[in-house]
Amino acid sequence: MSASCGNNRRRNVTIRNRQRARAVNVRQLKRIATAVLADHLGVTEFRLNICLVGGREIARLNEVYLRHQGSTDVLAFDYRDSARPGALFGEIFVCVDEASVQARRFRTTWQAELVRYIVHGLLHLCGYDDRRTRRREKMKRVENRLLKLVSSQLSLRTVAARPANSP
Repeated sequence: MSASCGNNRRRNVTIRNRQRARAVNVRQLKRIATAVLADHLGVTEFRLNICLVGGREIARLNEVYLRHQGSTDVLAFDYRDSARPGALFGEIFVCVDEASVQARRFRTTWQAELVRYIVHGLLHLCGYDDRRTRRREKMKRVENRLLKLVSSQLSLRTVAARPANSP
């Protein structure tokens, strides 16, 4: 299943669900990603593709593109056009399996962890870096602030899709 955000060509978020471990409300994820970019990060023009994948696919992508062995939580690819410096163009791959595992570890919901990964990927596309301790700490503070803002505006539990036969 996939969903696109709005008919405005300057603001477009597409979500592709390529995993089957969890039923996901792609429309709610689209709202969240759009709110983070437009309302909280001030990005006025963006075209973003978010792919929800399983452990095997993220491990393959991690090995092919980053030359890292094994699974990871999120990968962000920046396709920004230097001719349009204010515009954000990119793709984020998020591992739903990893969100489920880490949610248990951190005593949160898989939905909140999934949204955290999306926020983390968005921050990477906006230029945040987590390779050095100081920068990682700054990025984590911003990530936590954004997650708190988003969760106060939109229910993260609604990221889980309701089964088709439920009221």
